[in-house]
Amino acid sequence: MSDDKKRQDLRLRTKKFALRIIKLCDSLPNNRKGRILGDQVFRSGTSVAANYRESYRARSKAEFASKLGDCQKELEETILWFELLVESEAVKATKLSALIKEADELMAIFSTIIKKTRGR
Repeated sequence: MSDDKKRQDLRLRTKKFALRIIKLCDSLPNNRKGRILGDQVFRSGTSVAANYRESYRARSKAEFASKLGDCQKELEETILWFELLVESEAVKATKLSALIKEADELMAIFSTIIKKTRGR
């Protein structure tokens, strides 16, 4: 698969992740806990796709790697909010397992791309 095709696929994958986050937030309880944690996971989870889109148009390899690093930071934050949603009993762990798996996979993908980019 060409690099451009892989980049397009990752654009779609991060966008789908953001849409899943939006749907999750819509389903959270309408109480203080649900609203506050939901707002946090909404911001960090959807910004992964936005940061990836910015990286896609980077003007240099360094800028590209930096933006992917931003994606990783937002993913790490999102995972924290997932953990808090489960541990505060706002959401059952089973409801988030697929999203957590996707966040972990995206994190690994970004790590690999950053290493390859910096290694060139």
